[in-house]
Amino acid sequence: METQNVELASLRIDRSSQGFGPSRRSRWLRRIILWTVIIAVLIAGFLFLKDYLNPGIEVQLATASLTSPAQANAVLTASGYVVARRKAAVASKGTGTLMFLGVEEGDRVKKGQVIARLEDSDVAATLQRARENLRVAEADLKDAKQSLERERILLNEGVVAQAEFDAAEARYNRVVASIDAAKFAVKEAEVAVENTRIVAPFDGTVLKKNADVGEIVAPLAGAASSRAAVVTIADMSSLEVDADVSEANITRVSPNQNCEVRLDAYPERGYLAYVSKIVPTADRAKATVLVKIKFNDYDHRVLPDMSAKITFLSADFAQTAASTRPVLTVPTTAVATRNGRQVVYQVKEDRAVEVPVVVGRPIGNLIEIKQGLKEGQKVIGKIDERIQPDSKVSVKSQ
Repeated sequence: METQNVELASLRIDRSSQGFGPSRRSRWLRRIILWTVIIAVLIAGFLFLKDYLNPGIEVQLATASLTSPAQANAVLTASGYVVARRKAAVASKGTGTLMFLGVEEGDRVKKGQVIARLEDSDVAATLQRARENLRVAEADLKDAKQSLERERILLNEGVVAQAEFDAAEARYNRVVASIDAAKFAVKEAEVAVENTRIVAPFDGTVLKKNADVGEIVAPLAGAASSRAAVVTIADMSSLEVDADVSEANITRVSPNQNCEVRLDAYPERGYLAYVSKIVPTADRAKATVLVKIKFNDYDHRVLPDMSAKITFLSADFAQTAASTRPVLTVPTTAVATRNGRQVVYQVKEDRAVEVPVVVGRPIGNLIEIKQGLKEGQKVIGKIDERIQPDSKVSVKSQ
């Protein structure tokens, strides 16, 4: 029986030696998983590198900005500043300590109004002395006149000699001359007193206070601690704009040409104006020509030294357009029609993002945007068929 069992055991098949054991199967499974992971990594790497190495569609951005309808008729634009045609730094003719200052910045003054006053005790005393000297001379005149009349009567009667009459006449003439000199001395002293009072030369508004009470005021401000001007005033009804126009573009500007002025402080309002004068000289340093522009009408918001943008308009410009409020615009090429609606594209994380908009009227090469964008937002400036939602793009440097 034992011999039979040994023979049966020798006839069994050793499956582990033929690769069908548990360890062999696990090795094959690990290999399959490893190759699967490698293939997945290679595919992901290929897709990543393909996207990374692809620079995308090159685009240039445009800014949504406020535009005046008048700009469609523009032949030239320039920058400038509001200036007052009548402006003065009001100073004193005399030298002294400022004792009174009756105005502040922004106050309106009338022609002849006393703005400030210097200490006048010394000149007032001089005036009083001149007046007293005049009284003395006038008193001498009465005595000299009576003496002359007596000498004339006595001369006619032959009582006195001609020399005595001539002496009386000479004394009378000296007194008359001294009275005239005293009158001029009084006038001179009055002028000196008047010079201590600083008055407005014309109707205007105080722009700047240059001195304070207690400071020394001198006509030429020779001392370091002295002041020349007390206040600066301007006639606010004489405001205009000075614009620097390049020499290369000055041929586009002509006298009486219509313009639109927009202040940087209030870009929503346009002021209709016209070219009043082209100054016949050029600035060598800036290669520009000064052009003076007068307002047709303006309001209290226009102030001296405000910066402004000037649009020189074509001859067929409609004047009513200057009063039209500016509208938000983008280039016409930035708007496309997709699926029956108007859209623009913005760039976010190197991808084109579709933004629906509501458009209005065209303004030159721009188009009005009523809804969908805000001022200052960037959009792709030119849309073609390659640009679709989520398209990869690269922004071209300006």
